Amino acid sequence: MIFDAASPGRILREVFGYPQFRAPQGEIIDHVARGGDALVLMPTGSGKSLCYQIPALVRPGIAVVVSPLIALMQDQVAGLKEAGVRAEALNSSLDWHEAQRIEQLVRTGDLDLLYLAPERLLTERCLDLLASVCLSLFAIDEAHCVSQWGHDFRPEYIQLSVLARRFPGVPRVALTATADEQTRGEIVSRLELGSARIFISSFDRPNIRYRIGEKDNPRRQLLEFLKAEHEGDAGIVYCLSRASVDDTAVWLVDHGVRALPYHAGLDARTREQHQRRFIREEGIVMVATIAFGMGIDKPDVRFVAHLDLPKSIVGYYQETGRAGRDGLPADAWLVYGLSDIVQLRRMIEQSDGAESYRRVSSTKLDAMVGLCEGVGCRRVRLLDYFGEAASACGNCDNCLEPPAQWDGTRAAQMLLSCIYRIGQASGVSFGAQHLIDVLRGKATPRVREYGHERISTFGIGAELEEIQLRAVVRQLVTQRLLHVDHDHFNVLKLLPASREVLKGERQLILRRSTPRVARRGRQRAGAAPGPGRGSVIGAGANAVLFEALREWRRITAREHNVPAYTVFHDATLAEIARQLPRSAVQLRGIAGVGEAKLARYGRALLDLVLLHTAGHRG
Repeated sequence: MIFDAASPGRILREVFGYPQFRAPQGEIIDHVARGGDALVLMPTGSGKSLCYQIPALVRPGIAVVVSPLIALMQDQVAGLKEAGVRAEALNSSLDWHEAQRIEQLVRTGDLDLLYLAPERLLTERCLDLLASVCLSLFAIDEAHCVSQWGHDFRPEYIQLSVLARRFPGVPRVALTATADEQTRGEIVSRLELGSARIFISSFDRPNIRYRIGEKDNPRRQLLEFLKAEHEGDAGIVYCLSRASVDDTAVWLVDHGVRALPYHAGLDARTREQHQRRFIREEGIVMVATIAFGMGIDKPDVRFVAHLDLPKSIVGYYQETGRAGRDGLPADAWLVYGLSDIVQLRRMIEQSDGAESYRRVSSTKLDAMVGLCEGVGCRRVRLLDYFGEAASACGNCDNCLEPPAQWDGTRAAQMLLSCIYRIGQASGVSFGAQHLIDVLRGKATPRVREYGHERISTFGIGAELEEIQLRAVVRQLVTQRLLHVDHDHFNVLKLLPASREVLKGERQLILRRSTPRVARRGRQRAGAAPGPGRGSVIGAGANAVLFEALREWRRITAREHNVPAYTVFHDATLAEIARQLPRSAVQLRGIAGVGEAKLARYGRALLDLVLLHTAGHRG
């Protein structure tokens, strides 16, 4: 297809079924379609893929898309084929005959888009194949994988700089949803995109509600959250360790949740089966380490839950961004505790990385803890980390239920004094539980063993609840007023800055402990609805027809052997259930219904609407 000014908009409407571009899609597409290099930073669910898919259909030749995961390639190819686009993926899952068939399509120019893993692209055989045909562009998806600071680092991505030298006349566009300033610089440098235009969209995901609370029987908290708000919804639960993933998945299954585990310790076949079920079936909850989820294109993930503290705001943003890709309401839910902070700091201090790596990692963890402990709008703090200003969102836990604050100076002084007195009395340091027992006047066998029931600080904090004192400990550690000695059984030790508090030279306004994550039912009047099924359907849509459309989609997807969302997103089905179209013309006006899908599915959709409306009248 030869480029002309009207082509991108026409392709958007006729192929993908959307009436208009979202900012800055139009500008990016025009720049790339005219042959310009670009670095594109857009949040998940904002239509990044269109920024290279439409130029690929506008420019002559084959577009090569570098993608890190086979599952992501397969999903995107399936979705493009449903829309009538000539797309294929070359990866290790194909047998020899299928790979030869696709290579022949490349040679004859009978493809619009070819998806490749970086490992395959970098082989001399593949580079020679691409050099023999007309190429429209290179799209490097998940470009943050080039960063050695991130947990998604892929060494092969660094070698993609060869594209600039081997194919100097072919435009390149690197895309990611997650990149702080440091990572952006790495992408530009390592991929040799020095002359590329940089497009940075808002990092805001307004459809996601951020909710953070303190651990208090975390699995029970998670189950209450799922049963109350996400019964039957698809979601992801992240845990720090493989053992925790396995145990949590079994526990959820035992309590009636369709959960599957995913981590690097499982064999490849099991991981592939579980990922395939998550993508293709409705209502699966995947319990995983952070090894799962990069590039997952499933749009109807209604929640992402963290049972352990993420290592950085970038990681948290990236992982929570896998919820609500369809733009419909979704939840980002997190519980954390002092043990999370201690464990992550120990991992940083004991890592084999250089001192600079440990320093950067520690700074990133501090920022993540600050997000959790903050009393202001979660979204404001999150966006500020990426250099974006925002006002209070009204759709996070701190906005909906502003946390109580209190003057914790005296409680902190009691705790710090207790650490000092215990050290004087026995010359031994102790952990948080022992100190709390002493402060609350609990003469446990261990307290009596060391004679700590006789020191002056015994019982002086009896009026404070244990959970409140734990919150004080956690916030003192967060503010670098206490040190956790990882080498000696996580005992607490004073720091030089502790003296300022002990002497009354520093006031501490602390967040009051609230262990339960706020539920939707307790939101303030006028707040946005929670992300349950009702809010997905939306006002004015018929729930019975919506479920009938979903069932038709499930059967159709199974017949076509594709994920259900590649047929239609929930948002499109909800709009059909709201508008009740009676003709192909009316159906064509609904977002997500392109010409190919209209021709393939239009009659079935209209029949379902007619059947429902006739039954309703009867």
